[in-house]
Amino acid sequence: MDRHYVFLDVDGTLVTYENKLPESAVTAIKLAQKNGHKIYTVTGRSKAEMYEEILAIGFDGYIGGNGSYIESDGKVIAERSLTYDGCRKIVDWLHGKGLEFYLESNEGLYGSEYFAEKAQKTIQIYSARKGKEDADRLTIKDVFPEMIFGEDLYREKVNKISFLLDHYNDYLEAREVFSDFKVGTWGGAGETALFGDVALENIDKQTALDLLMTHLKKSNKHTIAFGDAKVDIPMLEYCTTGVALGNGGPEIKEMADYITDDVENDGLYNAFKHFGLI
Repeated sequence: MDRHYVFLDVDGTLVTYENKLPESAVTAIKLAQKNGHKIYTVTGRSKAEMYEEILAIGFDGYIGGNGSYIESDGKVIAERSLTYDGCRKIVDWLHGKGLEFYLESNEGLYGSEYFAEKAQKTIQIYSARKGKEDADRLTIKDVFPEMIFGEDLYREKVNKISFLLDHYNDYLEAREVFSDFKVGTWGGAGETALFGDVALENIDKQTALDLLMTHLKKSNKHTIAFGDAKVDIPMLEYCTTGVALGNGGPEIKEMADYITDDVENDGLYNAFKHFGLI
């Protein structure tokens, strides 16, 4: 059996959008590792959001910040983050616009003064769009259980900064002001987007996988990627086989080589079995 390198998005792929981790996914990962396959998480989450339940699975590596940070076998392969001055520039602009936000770093998630209050409804809308029945009961504490408030928001080693969109024009203006950064949206397409984010240019999940496999001196011949959203598409394009979760969006399903079941309906386990990983 050939050893495969398996790359898993986290939210909507490994766990539900309420941070529920299916036991079948844990079983699949451990069985695949026992069979000699290497399993990596590839996520927009900073390491501070990789809570103990996830870390306890025991992955072979971790790629965070949508590619800005890479670990393999416990060693840091690459780390690119906003500078202190870059962070301060973005934070000052967001404060000036009256937009709430949070900093994503490996040391922690740092929320702005009124983020918990103002983001709750937005998070509920986001979860409802993902088909969650009890979305209207979610709190920021449910989604970001370890977010830190009241700390200095001028920081180093920040992977990216996500902010609430009051209007779509907030994103358009941010793109103009921060033309030397990568400015995107999430939580919806076009004017339905709920959040904007600012990160370093020329970083995505595909560039991270290429850097990792080059470091490991491996080709992408035996690689499989799993995802559910547009941000995962570059990763699926890089790998020999791309798998979309059943709960994924139409764009990733259209380009995937295979569509498995929803994350909470044993999607990972069933796909691992389908591809002979377990």
